[in-house]
Amino acid sequence: MKISLILTGKTTEEYIQNGCKMYDSRINRYLPFAQVVVAAEGAKGLPPLTVNQREATNQLKAIESVDYLILLDENGREHTSVEFANFLQQRMNQGIRHLAFMVGGAYGFDEVIRKKAHYQLSLSKMTFPHQLIRLLFMEQLYRGFTILRNEPYHHA
Repeated sequence: MKISLILTGKTTEEYIQNGCKMYDSRINRYLPFAQVVVAAEGAKGLPPLTVNQREATNQLKAIESVDYLILLDENGREHTSVEFANFLQQRMNQGIRHLAFMVGGAYGFDEVIRKKAHYQLSLSKMTFPHQLIRLLFMEQLYRGFTILRNEPYHHA
């Protein structure tokens, strides 16, 4: 299995870039992992619906019909770290070849993307900047693999 993290817009904060780079190398020890950046459409003055529709066009180009698409969305289902690790294991057991996790832009996702998604995952009931979610998710992905391998990173 391979995993992609599809990001809407570039990561601009240096501390987030550094953290993502660190977790990227750690995750790649377990399986192929890639970050894919698609263009954000945050032009000033555009209504959120228009921004989401334009971003959806870009996001659709980053996924294939065989991908198992998971949206990182505040309205998704929450998991503990152990439950998330089990979720990953279940997808691997199902023989899914490509898990594609997607972070939306500043206004979330267009309905076209929501309909394509197989699952929606929330990292918290709290709202975070969409750039920070990248780092939080990558840490949890790494943590999930350490849990599955019974490695000492996770202390519960």
